[in-house]
Amino acid sequence: MAWKMMLASAVAMVVRSVPVVVPGSPPRPFVAGASDRMVLKPAPIDPSWIVNGNPVARVGEHSRSADEAGQTAIWDCTAGEFRWFFHWDETVMILEGEVHVTTEDGTVSVLRAGDIGYFAGGTWATWRIDTYVRKIAFLRKPFPAPVAMAYRLRSALRALKNTGRST
Repeated sequence: MAWKMMLASAVAMVVRSVPVVVPGSPPRPFVAGASDRMVLKPAPIDPSWIVNGNPVARVGEHSRSADEAGQTAIWDCTAGEFRWFFHWDETVMILEGEVHVTTEDGTVSVLRAGDIGYFAGGTWATWRIDTYVRKIAFLRKPFPAPVAMAYRLRSALRALKNTGRST
């Protein structure tokens, strides 16, 4: 059983390291654009998540990695309070306005323009927006546990090799 997991992890690591090219779409090595000129489309918040008010959210995708495991987007929202489930790991930088964030453990933080926050994939947080918030979001799909373990092992072995020690 253990060798099957190791084999699956090794195969997954190899597959992850091979660039994925979608036929007919040339790779985009560089994407740039002014965040205040991006077209934002409606991104309704699940009504069962809304705690208070009538928040209206919009999103505009800036870029997506070739393997679709990473994405950058601009998101904004009007006043309201809602719970949010983070499917992916997400790092945000507030561009305008502010948001009061309450995490699952009850920690309360206020993120204002210029602040950066990180939300682990698979977690909930409550967002309270008093007037308006606009953020840039950097999203990354977490690796499945066996792949993450193999990746950490590979990194540890590389670190040992780079320090001149061997195993």
